[in-house]
Amino acid sequence: MTTGLPVPLPRLATGLLLLLSVQPWAESGKVLVLPTDGSHWLSMREVVRELHARGHQVVVLTLEVNTHIKEEDFFTLTTFAVAWTQDEFNRLVLGHTQLFFETGHFLKRFSRSVEILKNMSLVVQRSCVGLLHNETLIRHLNATSFDLVLTDPVYLCGAVLAKYLSIPAVFFLRYIPCDLDFKGTQCPNPYSYVPKFLTTNSDHMTFLQRVKNMLYPLALSYICHTVSAPYASLASELFQREVSVVDILSHASVWLFRGDFVMDYPRPIMPNMVFIGGVNCANRKPLSQEFEAYINASGEHGVVIFSLGSMVSEIPEKKAMEIADALGKIPQTVLWRYTGTRPSNLANNTILVKWLPQNDLLGHPKTRAFITHSGSHGIYEGICNGVPMVMMPLFGDQMDNAKRMETKGAGITLNVLEMTSEDLENALKAVINDKSYKENIMRLSSLHKDRPVEPLDLAVFWVEFVMRHKGAPHLRPAAHRAAGLGNGFLSVEGRMPLSTPVLEPAYPFMT
Repeated sequence: MTTGLPVPLPRLATGLLLLLSVQPWAESGKVLVLPTDGSHWLSMREVVRELHARGHQVVVLTLEVNTHIKEEDFFTLTTFAVAWTQDEFNRLVLGHTQLFFETGHFLKRFSRSVEILKNMSLVVQRSCVGLLHNETLIRHLNATSFDLVLTDPVYLCGAVLAKYLSIPAVFFLRYIPCDLDFKGTQCPNPYSYVPKFLTTNSDHMTFLQRVKNMLYPLALSYICHTVSAPYASLASELFQREVSVVDILSHASVWLFRGDFVMDYPRPIMPNMVFIGGVNCANRKPLSQEFEAYINASGEHGVVIFSLGSMVSEIPEKKAMEIADALGKIPQTVLWRYTGTRPSNLANNTILVKWLPQNDLLGHPKTRAFITHSGSHGIYEGICNGVPMVMMPLFGDQMDNAKRMETKGAGITLNVLEMTSEDLENALKAVINDKSYKENIMRLSSLHKDRPVEPLDLAVFWVEFVMRHKGAPHLRPAAHRAAGLGNGFLSVEGRMPLSTPVLEPAYPFMT
């Protein structure tokens, strides 16, 4: 008989988790996916690919008019009709991206931003109404007997559908504006050290920053209500009872967040919240001959990778020329993903390309810096590959992402509207020549990679977990049943003697 030393429980648990994460589930499951279009789809797509590789049947349900979600061989694509054309949708998206470079009074730009956001929200809300009132499609989805709905709750329609079909749901997201991710999970959300959306605060705030942290959500509440309230009304109509947005979100069995505490600040979490990190880093491929030639020709100085994401196709001429001027003053070769008009002052060291394999290029040892709009995909690719960044955030969470990386000493943030050619030149020279930026990003890279389970495997593990157990009610806090009372408050009937001390909730001003 063979004997051995006893295995410590923590190591055994880790080993079992690793085994489950790499072994296909014994039974093939049926997964219905409702993604959010745009860059959000790019990470979810990797999870869908891996689910297919493990033998699951995956159906992706989306609008027939979209920008990124196209038919592929690892899922079945089902689309539903919408009341607009691809050209109309493209014009709406273009109007949104043009705002990134508009100058003028803040209130005027803010007002136009709100108007465009409302128009875009109205478009997707109407599509959801059309989907949920499509009796033929709903009957088909019911008959298919899906085991799970995987959805990004930024597009709330997927969450409504999962609740309507009574199917367990897994949410896959970066986060939801207006603190809806905190509310939907009943997670504590202290103003004193958890920075709010768009504040660009860190977790170490001054008194005034804490005041800002409290006021920003109040200022955004109107926009949040405009975007989310129609889904609550639709759900109330379907269920024939009052349903709130929090009710819709609380249906999720597990929340998979495309982030971790290497990038984000430490904060409270609930048992059904899993921070998986960057799922899009691992899939690195060899470079094509074209890009390999660009890098080889760069000599000892190496290359700089420049991309402002898939939504930005063109930059105003004056700003493009300022950028081109700065790029021409560094010794590195610059690979700039840009489809707009070629700047007349473009230097010989700058190569314009319509597309570039961003993660593959960032992984090359001769890549010296990354100019990025600070989307979460790009930030994590920079972290995974250990490349210091110059960040030009344009909208949404990009400002907060940039602040996090700057706070950690891994890059420099520039205001794309206000920066000069000299500002960009100096920022590039700093992150390339000051060794601290490289050291800091390498430290973050090491922390992100030092994990028992890879991000993609962890995401798929939890999807399969919910399918195996038909939900995860044991991870659901009792706070959901007492949501109407508010977190941290007691519901007590009776009289309290005047002499009894009253404990007040901690306000954001308290240290």
